[in-house]
Amino acid sequence: MKEIITIQVGQGGIQVGNACWELFCLEHQIQSDGQMINPQVIGINDALKTFFYESDHQKLVPRSIFVDLESTQIDQVKTSKFKAMFSQNQFISGKEGAANNFARGHYSIGKDYGDICLERIRMLADNCSSVQGFMMFNSVGGGTGSGLGTLLFEKLSDDYNKKSRLSINIYPSPETSVSMVEPYNSIFATQSLLEHADVCIPMDNQAIYDICKNSLDIETPKYSNLNRMIAQVISQITVDMRFNGALFTDISELQTSLVPYPIFKFLISSYAPIITHFKMDHVQLSTVEISKLAFETENMMVKCDPRQRKYMSLSILYRGDIIPKDVSYSISQLKTQKTITFVDWVPTCFRVGINHQVQQTLQEDDICKVLRSACMISNTTAITQIFSKLCHQYDLMFAQKAFVYWYLQEGMEEGEFVEAREGLASLQKDYEQADSEIFEEYLKEKTET
Repeated sequence: MKEIITIQVGQGGIQVGNACWELFCLEHQIQSDGQMINPQVIGINDALKTFFYESDHQKLVPRSIFVDLESTQIDQVKTSKFKAMFSQNQFISGKEGAANNFARGHYSIGKDYGDICLERIRMLADNCSSVQGFMMFNSVGGGTGSGLGTLLFEKLSDDYNKKSRLSINIYPSPETSVSMVEPYNSIFATQSLLEHADVCIPMDNQAIYDICKNSLDIETPKYSNLNRMIAQVISQITVDMRFNGALFTDISELQTSLVPYPIFKFLISSYAPIITHFKMDHVQLSTVEISKLAFETENMMVKCDPRQRKYMSLSILYRGDIIPKDVSYSISQLKTQKTITFVDWVPTCFRVGINHQVQQTLQEDDICKVLRSACMISNTTAITQIFSKLCHQYDLMFAQKAFVYWYLQEGMEEGEFVEAREGLASLQKDYEQADSEIFEEYLKEKTET
């Protein structure tokens, strides 16, 4: 058994983490107090202990910590329906927030909490037989999520450098924006993740907002709608880790299969079908149909269009009432589409996983429960489209030195603004070169330099 420790940082990270634990408990038949509805399931499904550990009283407790520099969000967890499931040692909160300032979360206030968090993580790790890695939920637009989140990853890369580090990052959008400085925080966090994370799966608020609005007919989506959509995707990605699957049984397999070079660690995901209860009565969703839907841009969790660029790696994770023969036919149909193209230096390879655990939805969910679903997770050069938008907003503000003073006051230097921007420019160039025929020569030259 290889365990995963999850870390929820900042308001966005805690809210997404909560949505995930709520869904995981439903899928594993765990009550809100941590007791199993059917205790015999623990012995049958040993993979359950990847994310949960069993206490002496046969209570299942998530292997998780919640971190925030202000207590509001953590207080809500402590008084929520699932309050009895968590131990008080799993909560770490401060008395003042990061004020949407990366520097406060990374250098000044957040620095005081780094060692405390690491000690709590070490306590969870000591309780494991073999830690496979860490999974972090954080918003790169906020101060705590970007600043303290990346600080923790830096510390983890020093103390647990042999363990895999997966980051689920929420990227900001104009519709859900709460601060003018989100482009600054996002660029700083992305630069740090490039160095210290092994795999990053961005969740673009703009894309998920549009999915909720257009596919689920929610006129004004709230954070709860977005978070539950993200939870469904994360559930699909981790289902093999929790139910003895065959494809991605641990984080390192995800990394080995989908990250050809360490610089290309940002993966995009999509989910299908995303359909309301009303529309479900009028459709017939075959394996072929959901496979095609998984490649539609309106079902992708990042606002980009892979049809205009190329794939480096690709996996489709099926779930539910799936017949392998239908999957083979679906893949053969997808391969005929000219919009799905791979870079020249990688063979056209579709990795496929099938897990017969049917998708679950909460009673208050807007998305309808279906018999079969698919999640596409891929490494594509189209990811630069999300970075381009951030860099454009960043350049507009930094050209006027807008809000820079508040970062310098917390211990940052102006050179770090330039360095982070150059780092993103270099990353964008790497992705652009990956599309070209001279990529190997470019990579060799860059390595020598």
